[in-house]
Amino acid sequence: MNLDKNFFKENIKTIIYALLIAIFIRSIFFQPFYIPSSSMEPNLLVGDRLFVTKYSYGYSKHSFPFSPNLFKGRIMFSEPKRGDVIVFKTPADNRTDYIKRLIGIPGDEIQFIDGDLYLNGNQILKTLISSSKKVYCGSETMEVNTFEEKLPNGKTYIATYRKDYSFQNSDKFIIPKNHYFFLGDNRDCSKDSRYLSEVGYVNKNNLVGKAQFLFFSSDYRIGSILKFWNWSKIIRSERFFNKIN
Repeated sequence: MNLDKNFFKENIKTIIYALLIAIFIRSIFFQPFYIPSSSMEPNLLVGDRLFVTKYSYGYSKHSFPFSPNLFKGRIMFSEPKRGDVIVFKTPADNRTDYIKRLIGIPGDEIQFIDGDLYLNGNQILKTLISSSKKVYCGSETMEVNTFEEKLPNGKTYIATYRKDYSFQNSDKFIIPKNHYFFLGDNRDCSKDSRYLSEVGYVNKNNLVGKAQFLFFSSDYRIGSILKFWNWSKIIRSERFFNKIN
């Protein structure tokens, strides 16, 4: 009987230790995330699973599960760079995780003029790659022009703009102190900092971490991952361990 009790106690202790180690790793080092929307196509697809490094920009309460008020502000802070792909808590509720590309840092001025992106009065250089590509927007597909954009720091990435209509003109966005401006790479299918009442400027304390690489990807539109007999079609093995640009 004592043996049974000790066996039970030891197993409970092992489970608790494992959970504590998992929480520590998730809070301090890496956290997995799932891509639920098409706002970052063609670079991130629905069904992609990726790792985010929590230490890249230091730590705030949002670095930890359930965002406990352990301390104020952000500690060990490192400034994010334009072009980084970042997970953050949306300011609308401080709970929902968003993943977007950082375009504007504090003090920057951003504006869309005739469909072109301007940063501090200068048009962001973009080079047409394709005019025949289709990407998803929700459950529908749309034809897009695909560009390589280049930020002033030399960072390049792929962005798409809808062919039949694209986000044309905006007011000037002036990024406040300690805040950041984010855009989705799928420009005409992204709820991002352009929509001030829904996302808007993101406080540095809302940053969760930097997206680093994919570790798994599956296409739910073809079928459930539980249908192992279709894994050759469902699983996108060519995307495994791809670094996120």
